[in-house]
Amino acid sequence: MSNRFQKILEPGMIGPIKTRNRIIKTASGTSYMDDDQTCGDRMIAFYERLAKGGVGFLVVESCGVEYPLGIQHAHYDEEGKLIRGVQLHLDDDRFIPGFARLTDAVHKHGCPVSIQFQHAGPWNPTGLLPRTRDTCAASAMTEKELPGPGFNPPRAYTKQEIEDQIDHWASAAERAFKAGFDACEINHGTCHQGSTFLSRLWNKREDEYGTQNYENRTRFLRNCIAEAKRRCDKNFAVHCLFNIVEYNHPGATTLQEGVEMAAAVAQVADGISCRAHRYGQRQGLVHPDRILYPEAPCDLPKDLDWSRRGKGAAVPLAEAVKAKVKNIPVWAAGLLDPEMGEEYLRKGSLDFVGMTRRLLADPELPNKVREGRHEDIRWCTGCLHCLDVRNKNQKLECRINANLGKELLPEFQVRPPDKKKRVMVVGGGPSGMEAARVAAERGHSVTLYEKDAYLGGLIPVAAVVKDLETEDLNRFVAYMVTQLEKLGVQVYLKREVTAEVVKREKPDALVIAAGPDHARTNLPGAVAPKCVQAEKMHRLVKTFLRFFTSRQLQRLSRMWLPIGKSVVILGGTLHGFQLAEFLAKRGRTVTVVHNGPEKELGDRMTIDDLHYLVAWFKQNHVSVWDNAVYKEITPEGLKIAQHGRLPYLLKGENVIDTQDLIPNRKMIDRLSGLVAETHVIGSCKEPGMIVDAIQDGHKIGLVL
Repeated sequence: MSNRFQKILEPGMIGPIKTRNRIIKTASGTSYMDDDQTCGDRMIAFYERLAKGGVGFLVVESCGVEYPLGIQHAHYDEEGKLIRGVQLHLDDDRFIPGFARLTDAVHKHGCPVSIQFQHAGPWNPTGLLPRTRDTCAASAMTEKELPGPGFNPPRAYTKQEIEDQIDHWASAAERAFKAGFDACEINHGTCHQGSTFLSRLWNKREDEYGTQNYENRTRFLRNCIAEAKRRCDKNFAVHCLFNIVEYNHPGATTLQEGVEMAAAVAQVADGISCRAHRYGQRQGLVHPDRILYPEAPCDLPKDLDWSRRGKGAAVPLAEAVKAKVKNIPVWAAGLLDPEMGEEYLRKGSLDFVGMTRRLLADPELPNKVREGRHEDIRWCTGCLHCLDVRNKNQKLECRINANLGKELLPEFQVRPPDKKKRVMVVGGGPSGMEAARVAAERGHSVTLYEKDAYLGGLIPVAAVVKDLETEDLNRFVAYMVTQLEKLGVQVYLKREVTAEVVKREKPDALVIAAGPDHARTNLPGAVAPKCVQAEKMHRLVKTFLRFFTSRQLQRLSRMWLPIGKSVVILGGTLHGFQLAEFLAKRGRTVTVVHNGPEKELGDRMTIDDLHYLVAWFKQNHVSVWDNAVYKEITPEGLKIAQHGRLPYLLKGENVIDTQDLIPNRKMIDRLSGLVAETHVIGSCKEPGMIVDAIQDGHKIGLVL
């Protein structure tokens, strides 16, 4: 065991449970359950893979204690009638057999396993729950009294209903114990049912469940924990999660209050996971790095650590709790990595290190840390695609881990080929790199040709525009380059592939991953110097990338850009919106014009990023026009028509065309028919997102 990660690899104790190391896979939803909402083969395979990857303590995703009121991910019809839930719940014995199979699969790899319980209460994070639900909380609230978006107005629980709810929590724990779980986590964080009792903002009760003192304030949580422990074996641990501090609203919980509540809860709990919550943002501070997008607010929550752009932001909360609570372990999460975790463990800031996104990107991360294979870790890029699909009630995906949740699908099994082949991959973007990586991992002899001087395709260009604020794209490219080298893939840079090159190489299989082509506008005036086509812009950035890194270019662009002071952008989907953000941050006056409906604006951005960016546009005077008809590019700007009105001139020194990319028919036609086994993949076939390209490359790598 390397001294570099000595602390994080040490076993630990959570109540009576001994963990393999100090890495906790914290709970996060997957929606991998079967259609009858039981725990089936797909979900079991997902959690077994995490256990096999070496995590120290595994917490299964949030599971409702009441149905359907206890879950926030569900499909309803237009009349508010439940169709089906897409979230686990353990309110009935019929779910025990499936969970028993899950715990057996996890225990087989020597990993202790817990399950998180929650009750949605007034929380409606997807906005898809009907207002007709019998929403309850500690106290009643009208629509106007709600502390922000993402909630349904609740009525107050009666005393008898509180006792009934405690029974729901304890009964779920009892079923978990019968299913073989070693522990359960009581989630009273964010704005779930339980947090409405802990927060003065929600709780206006005057009985023993009110906020008159810390004993009353924590009574509901403590009673849920105590009753769960009473019904289960003494070797069954019950740990909890709640908001140590709240922000952005009068009456929000202060850090001092949170620490005192933790001390009260520590009398009965076996561990505490510390969370912060900020009202007014749908995801609060569950993912603190996102509060910095598109720009850090002027009122960044105090008490948190923002020195690493949100990574480990909640660690000071755990430190404060640990200073008061000495008898049980304390931890936090928030894009922590092994280096940070080791540092915090050595300092005594944490007892355990919570991770989710890191482990979704690479379930083998703990094993790789233990084996000293740090360069082989596939690092989470921080895009939150995983959260975005969950907000849409879809099944969990990872942008860069193509087979996450697909462990049992035959087409995603990594097997040696029936016959080893010489594989030629044309294009070093995400789809080409992934196809080459997977093919080489299976045993094929792979060569990869890239016309540019570097690998990554448009990813380095995107890294410049994204400012590297929220997504660590370059680290992913570095990982892929390392893997290609270690797998023996022969990479040729600055090599344009022609039919003659393919004929000379004589590969057994050809993969065309040459990237997309650019749609060219035929508007009058489009050839004028003031009109900048996306193709020209990409070519210019790629030229600079021969001499500078993405980060250096991003910084240099704040001092100089070959773009006028006022800009009109054609196209209002993801590319147009992100370019508008980039230019506005560099002092340009920006107008975005889209020739489609309002619902297409920002298309393919995550729900949360789009929400924040639209608000930022308004604050920074970025104009957005939808339903526009492009008429003409003039020396003064762009003429448009809208809603049947007379043409209108939008002034700009430059007009930039960011309209959608198109399939690369030129490369497809040039290279098709030369090799019997030919595959066209990625944006060359159908322009999409990074997640689409990697999925496509992964699939082809498996079938070659």
